Amino acid sequence: MQHTADTPAAAPYWMATPSKPKLKLPRGACDAHVHVFGPRARFPFADGRSYTPSDATKEMLFKLHARLGIEHCVIVQPNCHGTDISVTADAIAATGQAYKGIALVPTNVSDAELKRLDAAGLCGARFHYMRHLSKGAPIDAAIALGQRLADIGWHLQIHMEANLIGDMTPALKRAACPVVIDHMGRLDASLGLEQPAFRDLLALMANKNVWIKVSGADRITRQGPPYADAIPFARKLVAEFGDRVVWGTDWPHPNHTHVPDDGLLVDCLAEIAPSEAARQALLVDNPQRFYRFAPARKLHGAPS
Repeated sequence: MQHTADTPAAAPYWMATPSKPKLKLPRGACDAHVHVFGPRARFPFADGRSYTPSDATKEMLFKLHARLGIEHCVIVQPNCHGTDISVTADAIAATGQAYKGIALVPTNVSDAELKRLDAAGLCGARFHYMRHLSKGAPIDAAIALGQRLADIGWHLQIHMEANLIGDMTPALKRAACPVVIDHMGRLDASLGLEQPAFRDLLALMANKNVWIKVSGADRITRQGPPYADAIPFARKLVAEFGDRVVWGTDWPHPNHTHVPDDGLLVDCLAEIAPSEAARQALLVDNPQRFYRFAPARKLHGAPS
């Protein structure tokens, strides 16, 4: 556990200048999974966190999105900032809610706090079931919270190990609100499309209340860039559940095995969603319908 304010930061997880994508994204494209870290002097990290990242500020994010051709975004509250969503709310406010956010909350969060977060542009609650992050709330408690989330138009976002998908499916199917699965369920691409975890994921996706982020090709790969072993999983999910898929870069790529090139991640979309219609749904129509962004605007930090 890391408690002190002066804990040294890890080396940056991101490329200072990613490649310029060859693929031109449709107007209104959304990056549905990023984090903002710091600046630490203004937004201190939480005691008890499992990692201490270098600052990855909203201005850096806006500059990246201008380079990639992205106009909307979902900022996911990072575990290292705990349940103090100030850093995420600050970034959302700078966009006039053209970017939205996902909160980390306790399962006994008050209705007043949910309303405050909703007004700040948050629209979902994330729960972790990953060994490298702090222990998540019991899944039954998260599902029980889902009824109150449904009442304010929010959803549950679940980040879990692939070997938990089958066991957690009965609970997730009971959710009163939509459920979003992070990073293709954190599969192991080397195990192939017929692996039990992917079969479990496809069975879960048969429930029309469940959405999935076809982000994380760079996390489920066992071959590294350009992620040829991971692309088929994302492509199959887009092909079969094209109205319930969204995509994200996962910038600034915390707790990773390598430093991904965000330009390459964009170019992977040509294979993940091969047609213009599929990319329009994945990047524009689905996220707009689900997250309800305010109109895009010029952002401070993005190049002119």
